Amino acid sequence: MTPPEFDRRAVLKALTATLTILAAGRFTPAAAAEHTADTAAASASWTVQTLEAFADTLIPGERRHPGDLPIAGAVTGPGAVQAGAVDVLTSPELPLAPLLPAIGALLDTRAAAYALTHLLLLPPTSPAFVGLPFKHRTALVGGLFDPGDLDRQIWQVLSLMVGLAFDTAAHLDTRQALAGHHPGLAWLGFPAPDADGLWRFPQYSYGRALADLHPATTASGSPA
Repeated sequence: MTPPEFDRRAVLKALTATLTILAAGRFTPAAAAEHTADTAAASASWTVQTLEAFADTLIPGERRHPGDLPIAGAVTGPGAVQAGAVDVLTSPELPLAPLLPAIGALLDTRAAAYALTHLLLLPPTSPAFVGLPFKHRTALVGGLFDPGDLDRQIWQVLSLMVGLAFDTAAHLDTRQALAGHHPGLAWLGFPAPDADGLWRFPQYSYGRALADLHPATTASGSPA
């Protein structure tokens, strides 16, 4: 079952462009942060609810309030949604944003088909994927990454972006994220900058130097 207006070629082109932007470091945290308020205002939309539920399935968190349906509340503590996953996914900086309603509809279609085959009754007042219990969301999402799944690349890139939101606070300036106690950076123990706002790492991450410094290395650390 696939939404009739779903254009895989357009989505795959947008995914490729999105990965290029992320790889090139052209994703601007300041511009993305300005988008946060718009995302919050649109949080009632079915597309955003579905994206939140997808992100929460990958990196679960606790509910923001009673009756918070997109977040299943499978764990305590903040997860991907609180870390800004939807802000990253819906950022106007990325070419994927206009296609998210179609991707959300595709995920809901897959959820409806899953519910039908597993004899699950879904509530009519929320998106199909949001209506799935957490264990069934997890089972469905796990199947989306099967090698033979036609839309596997879509879910892979969405998952990468969810991970970037939690692990790197990609939509925020790092200093801003640390000051705001970003849950992903806090969970990773990301260090605060020095007093001048710069990061320096005087200790080797492995506790020892892995190689001697080449004698031709310049003062900036570049090879001659």
